[in-house]
Amino acid sequence: MVASQVHLVRHGEVFNPERVLYGRLPGFRLSELGARMAEAAAADLVERGRPVVRLIASPLQRTQDSAAPIMAAFGLPIDIDERIIEPANRFEGKRMGGTGGALRDPRNWPSLMNPARPSWGEPFTSISARMLAAIDDAFHSVDDGDVVLVSHQLPIWMVHRTLAHERLAHDPRKRRCDLSSITTLSLRGALPVEVGYANPAGPLLVQATDVGAV
Repeated sequence: MVASQVHLVRHGEVFNPERVLYGRLPGFRLSELGARMAEAAAADLVERGRPVVRLIASPLQRTQDSAAPIMAAFGLPIDIDERIIEPANRFEGKRMGGTGGALRDPRNWPSLMNPARPSWGEPFTSISARMLAAIDDAFHSVDDGDVVLVSHQLPIWMVHRTLAHERLAHDPRKRRCDLSSITTLSLRGALPVEVGYANPAGPLLVQATDVGAV
């Protein structure tokens, strides 16, 4: 037996007043708005009436904070999986745009030479492979019920594009993976397929700042 569904939940808005790209840097927690977003994601999962039996999160603070309302709603511990973490990148701690932004500094241009890889961080193929391995293990880690993985925008988007048989290189501005969104997978035979996408924090997004992801 395996899990019925795996839900990929993105973290909520992060407190990031300097608007830097935070990547894997420590200490970046949810903002007050982000906490409300995380509550909305947990409420959405509860309202589905699905039997969530396991909760897994990336080790970063913002995903731990986002998993907390799900933990409380279903009475589950938060297991950690390093494979669903945000990719590392060369621009962590820097502001990307505007006056003094990293994109205007010629010293950073070599890192922008190959966006199809991408040249500034972990290859898209690597992100996809580790996420799919974690998802496969999640499906096979329980005998029944659903598993929730709380992760990050780019890792979740790599799963979407892989399962949709699309090129992994893409325009980051066109990712369909909003803050506290939920991408749902099920198995078709031995392979995962995407069966749903929900945006429970949608009404809160107009107030949100989302500039910290690669």
